[in-house]
Amino acid sequence: MTTRKPAKSTGAAKPLKKKPSWSDVKTAIANFERSALIGLISDLYAYSASNKNFLHARFSLGSDALKPYKKIIDDALYPDVISNNSIEIATAKKAISDYGKAVGDPKGMLELMVYFVECGTRFTLDYGDIDEHYYASLERMFEKAIKLLLTLDEATIDDFYDRFEDLVTSTRNIGWGFHDTLGDIFYEAFPEE
Repeated sequence: MTTRKPAKSTGAAKPLKKKPSWSDVKTAIANFERSALIGLISDLYAYSASNKNFLHARFSLGSDALKPYKKIIDDALYPDVISNNSIEIATAKKAISDYGKAVGDPKGMLELMVYFVECGTRFTLDYGDIDEHYYASLERMFEKAIKLLLTLDEATIDDFYDRFEDLVTSTRNIGWGFHDTLGDIFYEAFPEE
């Protein structure tokens, strides 16, 4: 049996391959014909539901651009307990982020944020207390939504005010300081109420 000696180093390092970036993609598609670009977008559209949702929202297609994002939030924060589905806070947050990247409409973002807290609250009212991490996530989203609301026009504030107030009221019997925290956030934003 013969043993091999390791190859001697020549001192020249292998060139490092850099990770592809958007710049690389942009360069690759820069000279595409229109039909090739449409084909590429068609492939991306067919690839995933999130791509479809993004394109529908971006181009305001369909009657309700928020509907698929609300469905994701609802499934994540009010899962089917009979099928033993779990709560997925990160999935619900990602739906809001994805909508923001697609459209960035502040009123749409606000709607999804409030819906996030409403779904989470409804789940705990129907099935009982969860845990501190769960309520902390709902509280942070409530606070973020209030901050966004206060940057918008009076008509939008009037449209959403009752929903925020209802969230505070409906959480009265939920533990973990959840009700108190929502109340503190709400009444700090609307001290005259």
